[in-house]
Amino acid sequence: MRRNDEIARRFEEFADRLEADGVEYKPSAYRRAAENIRECADPIEDLAAEGQDAVKSINRVGDAIASKIIEYIETGSIDELDELRDRLPVEIDALTRVDGVGPKTVGTLYEELGITTLDELAAAAEAEEIRDVSGFGAKTETNIRENVAFARQAGERERLGDVRPLADEVLTFLRRRETVQKSEVAGSIRRWRDTIGDVDVLAASTEAKQVVEAFTDWSAATDVIEAGDNKASLRAEGVRIDLRVVDPGEFGAALQYFTGSKDHNVALRNRAIERDLKMNEYGIFDVSDVDLDTHGDSDGDPTTDDMNTQRIGDRIAGETETSMYEALGLPWIPPELRENRGEIEAAADGTLSELLTVNDMCGDLHTHTTRSDGRASREQMVDAAVGRGYEYYAVTDHASGPGMVGGIGLSDDELREQLETIETARETRGDEIELLAGVETNIDAEGDLSTGDEILTELDVVVASPHTALGQEREAATERLIRAVNHQSVDVLGHPTGRRINERPGLDIDIERVASAAAEAETALEVNANPTRLDLHGTFIQAARDAGATIAINTDAHAPESLAYARYGVHTARRGWCTPTDVLNSFDLTTLRAFLHWQDVNCFLGLTNYLFMIYVSAHESSNC
Repeated sequence: MRRNDEIARRFEEFADRLEADGVEYKPSAYRRAAENIRECADPIEDLAAEGQDAVKSINRVGDAIASKIIEYIETGSIDELDELRDRLPVEIDALTRVDGVGPKTVGTLYEELGITTLDELAAAAEAEEIRDVSGFGAKTETNIRENVAFARQAGERERLGDVRPLADEVLTFLRRRETVQKSEVAGSIRRWRDTIGDVDVLAASTEAKQVVEAFTDWSAATDVIEAGDNKASLRAEGVRIDLRVVDPGEFGAALQYFTGSKDHNVALRNRAIERDLKMNEYGIFDVSDVDLDTHGDSDGDPTTDDMNTQRIGDRIAGETETSMYEALGLPWIPPELRENRGEIEAAADGTLSELLTVNDMCGDLHTHTTRSDGRASREQMVDAAVGRGYEYYAVTDHASGPGMVGGIGLSDDELREQLETIETARETRGDEIELLAGVETNIDAEGDLSTGDEILTELDVVVASPHTALGQEREAATERLIRAVNHQSVDVLGHPTGRRINERPGLDIDIERVASAAAEAETALEVNANPTRLDLHGTFIQAARDAGATIAINTDAHAPESLAYARYGVHTARRGWCTPTDVLNSFDLTTLRAFLHWQDVNCFLGLTNYLFMIYVSAHESSNC
């Protein structure tokens, strides 16, 4: 059981509490350490077992932090962190979820007003007490009051990227049990929603009690909430995990039913009723010769506790999910699409396209190195891209400009220097991978870019992203992004709304207008695969695709391990119905270059070649 995320969260809290306490420098060191602990390929507990030197092999982890990691592994706590909690008894995670409330603000409000909880913060804002604190004012108070609701909502659900590794761990644990024939996650985590309430897990077994006992004895469990003959709930890393053990012959039915969504399942049950079938978590049953009124379930809604009633009629499907859909005259529908947004109708019409997979990805077009705020050299990042079998890879370090703090970001001259080094590197790495020189430039509040036009025209890939003024009104935000996508050198609009899940909502934009402009300008809209962003999200992706815009899936990786975030981007794009032909970095290198240099394709022959390559890409294998 990897405990990297768990320990990383402790050091993030450490950093926040130190900053709230007025400590300088140390917080940034703890945050960098937390990032590297989370992304370390080795389980932190294994390194701790080897000793302090092994823990120090993690980048940015020195003696002091290594000793605290070992202390936590051995005792379950860190004395110095406990002392900070006693000194500042505030709910720092909840309070800092309010946009504009950082650790220093939390410390000040505690000292001045004794605020320790989100409820107390909301009450103080309503009572207009915050504006009287030195350094605040009415505008800050209004901002806090308006953002408390978002913070409350964010506190109710976990980010997909924080929970999915834990779900993978519990699946690995269950699948290794001899008594478990099959196991899979269900619910919103299987649909790859960006936030998760809890983790639902199904297991197929004829020995349900033994499976439950093994589950409740799992070493990662911090407390068992409840346990029965075939169900149990526990908590691990602060996340609730619910297990249900079902008969192997009903596993497919249960998996379909508990994956949801509710709207998708209701539509399927109605389709079953139209065919004299009954659909529930136990299977699909032919009830054409059954009087459902006699059995007390005339509406076909599986709500009764009477198991015999649930299994009336002849079962015609249930062992597999595929059989459940086939019994309704449908092909299997991928979990990401099950939101009742037209997927059932498309499946029935035979127009449900083959969705993008991780194997379709040919490269990454938005990554960073130590030249800006990355945590690895270009060579290390390229090595990781080669290891993933990519055909091409773009270095797009930050440009200086709005939203860049602490000296992060390259000037035009520094970008030109980096371009030259990448061109040199192509000569040595060209047989392994195609290196692309790029930049992540900044979009200011009006839609202008922070990088000069001259250097932009020399680069292979230009990603333009909003990093500031993320609270703009809808019209201004929309016009700002439209202006950016229309810039002749912009290839990709990076993380278009600037949201950070459970931290800030980002820009409120008219996605249809932005997508239409992007489609016309041949600028791709990014799905930023970093699990703290997943920006664009599913419904926006579907709207962009419907408008004819091209999607780019990029990891925004700042370390080699972060290239693995691609899976989050791919599944998010699948929620928006994306196929390989919709996604820029599933194109081969030739087709990619045609897109990136669209503005140079100004004759009929060039346009014809470009469209032909798109056609070929749609009909050939997407294997890179």
